[in-house]
Amino acid sequence: QVHLVESGGGSVQAGGSLRLSCAASGFTLYNAWISWFRQAPGKQREGVAARNNVGTKYADAVKGRFTISKDNAENTLYLEMNSLKPEDTAMYFCAAGAVAWTRRYELPSLAENDYEYWGQGTQVTVSS
Repeated sequence: QVHLVESGGGSVQAGGSLRLSCAASGFTLYNAWISWFRQAPGKQREGVAARNNVGTKYADAVKGRFTISKDNAENTLYLEMNSLKPEDTAMYFCAAGAVAWTRRYELPSLAENDYEYWGQGTQVTVSS
């Protein structure tokens, strides 16, 4: 059974930093597409950052401020968030998926339906 468990959320003032972690079990992240999504109250869930063995992709709103990474030995993915803004306030979810072999040379997507495993979410609140 696959489990993704996020941690590291919290409250921070604008301009501050947080590091989210997502520990995976029952599924190896080594060749997987991995990603972070977020959902603010009253809004649709949106992709924030994604990574695979080809490269990374970021939403325009977070480029230059957020960094997605993973530790294969720990089977854990991370989201380093710097220069946080109040509009970054949301529930953050990690996600992972085993994409088809025919897509192995593609950059990862920020589309929800490319990710089959999801964590339960961790809240990030940024105050002004």
